[in-house]
Parts: sequence; C-alpha cells; structure tokens
Amino acid sequence: MSITFNLPDLGEGLPEAEIVSWHVKEGQRVEVDQPLLSVETAKAVVDVPSPYSGNIVRLHAKAGDTVQTGKPLVEFDLPSQAATSNAASSHAQSNAAGHAASVNQGKAAGQDAASGQGMVVGHMATRNEELVDHAIVGRGRRAYRDRERVRAAPAVRMLAKRLNVELSACQASGRHGLVSVDDVLARANLSKSSQRAPAVPGLTDADKLRGPRKAMAQSMSLSRDEIAMCTIFDDADIDVWKDRGDISIRLVRAIVAGVKAEPALNALFDPAGPSRKLMEQVHLAIAVDTSDGLIVPVLRDVSSQSAAQLRTQLDDIKQRTRTRTITPEEMRDYTFTLSNFGTVAGRYATPLVVPPTVAILAAGKLQRDVVAGEKTAEIHVRLPLSLTFDHRCVTGGEALRFLAAVIADLQLPS
Repeated sequence: MSITFNLPDLGEGLPEAEIVSWHVKEGQRVEVDQPLLSVETAKAVVDVPSPYSGNIVRLHAKAGDTVQTGKPLVEFDLPSQAATSNAASSHAQSNAAGHAASVNQGKAAGQDAASGQGMVVGHMATRNEELVDHAIVGRGRRAYRDRERVRAAPAVRMLAKRLNVELSACQASGRHGLVSVDDVLARANLSKSSQRAPAVPGLTDADKLRGPRKAMAQSMSLSRDEIAMCTIFDDADIDVWKDRGDISIRLVRAIVAGVKAEPALNALFDPAGPSRKLMEQVHLAIAVDTSDGLIVPVLRDVSSQSAAQLRTQLDDIKQRTRTRTITPEEMRDYTFTLSNFGTVAGRYATPLVVPPTVAILAAGKLQRDVVAGEKTAEIHVRLPLSLTFDHRCVTGGEALRFLAAVIADLQLPS
C-alpha cells in the first residue's frame, strides 16, 4: 500500500521549511521514529522522524528545497496490515539536539491518514477547535478560536479595516483557512504587484532570504505595520559597582525589578479585542547575533532563578543558538525582550517590539561620562538604556515607572 507523508506542522505555525539534508534514500527500508531528514525553519534545525515502518518509494524534494507545510515529502510502500495499523495510531518523536517534540497523526481527530494530512508536531487538534496562528514569525504565538470566527493575523485585520474590507468576504488562501494580506488586497481590488517596489535586477532564487533572516524580515515588517512604537532613553550610573560584574545578569535582575514595579510591560496584547493579558512569570527573550541572522532564545521564569543559575542557562542557550541546535520550544512564548547590543557598539537604539509582547529593553555600550559631582565634575561609568513600548496598551507613565525601577536596581552597588 502506498502512503504519502506530507511535511508536518513543526509546531511553530510557519508555512514552510527548508530541507537541510536527507538521512534516507529511495528504496531504503525505515522504521517508525527513524530520522528521515533535517529541516530548517525560521527558528531552528529540526529532525523529522518517520511515522511509518516500510520502504521509501520516492523523496518529493531534495536538499536545499523549500517545502510548504502540508505538501508531499515522502512516499512510502507499506504492507497493507502495517499501513492500517500505522494510519490508525502513528506516533513519532522529532529530536533536535536531544529535545523531542511529538509527531501525531490521528484518525480519531478525523484526519486522512492515507494522504498524510494532519501530521502535527507538538499538537493534535480536537473537537471543534482549530489552531489559529497570530502570524508571529521567529516566535510562535497561537490561541484557540471557535471555528465560526474568521481567522487572520492582527496585521491583516488592521489592513482590512484600513481598506474597508470585510474579512468574512475574503477568500482565505492561507494554511488552515487563514486570511492573508493577499486575500485582503484581492478583495479590495488591489494587485499585489502594485503594492511592491520595483524588483532589483538580477536577483535569483539563490538571493532569497532563508531561515532566521527571512523570519526577521517578516516579523519586523509586522512590528512596523502593527505597533504604535514609542522609545524612551536614559542612563544608569553604575560607577558604584564594586567591580564590572556580570552586566547581562544584572540587566535580567533589573528587568524583574521593573516588572515588579510596573507589571504592565510584562504583558501580551491582542488588538482584535482589544485585549491585554498581564503575565505572572517573566519569560525573557534574549536577542543573539549569529552568522545566520538574529535568533531569540528564551530564559524561562527568570525571577525564580539565582544569578548563577541564570548565567549557566544563558551560556547554554547562547552556545546552542550559535550552533543551531536550539529547539523551537525554547524560542517561543516569551513575555519581554532584552537586546544587549552594547557588547558590540552603539549607545542608544530604537529596538522594535514583536507582537504580541508590548516592550523591549536595549542596553548600549558602557560610557565614561562627565557628570556633576557634589563639588566638581566627575567621570562616571554609565550604561545607556533604550526602552521601546507599544503605546496602544502601555501608557507613558507605566513605561517611565518601569524604566525608573530598572535604573534604580542597576545603580545598586551589588
């Protein structure tokens, strides 16, 4: 019996993945859970395991190809009895550097096992609910909505509102019936080409952005189009520090102090409500610069960890981020972002908030500034800070109270 296995949803809500390498070849026999291939998403390199035991008839793509989620990946030849058993309850584990995510296929969920549809890593849809992606590229944010609701990303809803287009009237072309920007433009009789700047001559497929760089382009565009950005700047005088200390961990501690003083900046915001949810735990995204682009792993529940624990965890995730062995689960569901760009250069910046979070703090390069002492001018070491917040749901007063608490903590001797 021949069964086609489609590229599963890798649990990130992303529409595609690039094949890094195949671990099998046509004609080879494989077993359940045996790694078939490695794919690169916008966030990480992930192994995709075999959902079946059988012979591989055909590989539908080659290394370097980009495959859409739900499109044919591998064709299997299975014994009829094994095919029936596998189609009813196939379950595999994908493993990226020792971190596994479940791959499920279920007839019980009303899926078509023979076609390979419904293969999902990390989630099985049940009852009358469906996974709704909120179009956060580089970091998956998703929630469940009833089937009757028109599904679209916040930026798409805003575009539809500006163009006076009813989302319910759009022909949804996105995955799982998600209304896309193109669907809204088509309904408004605006051609996609008319919205695009002239193409750069000589570009080929080899010039297309991939992986983290593509994710960055999309998430920054979403941030620009959706969020009402406001940035405030100030400096923390750290001349009282007994030694240089661990600046990154001091920044993490200061953010926790800022959230304690003003919880409004550790929140998630949905403009469709509009709704805001204050988060109890601080899951801190740390922007890491790599040769492949900006990748943002997450430190979990930072307020509950000691400085030593935070340093150990930070070293670990940075090392695995740079070697691209960090898993998708370690880069999603954060509540606040820290960018310590000053380790390279620069004093102030206007960092961009990625929805649905509402704030990001950036630290610049340490400065030796002349300040007014009690009797004469003095030279102090100061840490430049830039705080960007979403002014749709965060007031100026809330942002200032947060930043004041951050500075007060940083200016403690230890």
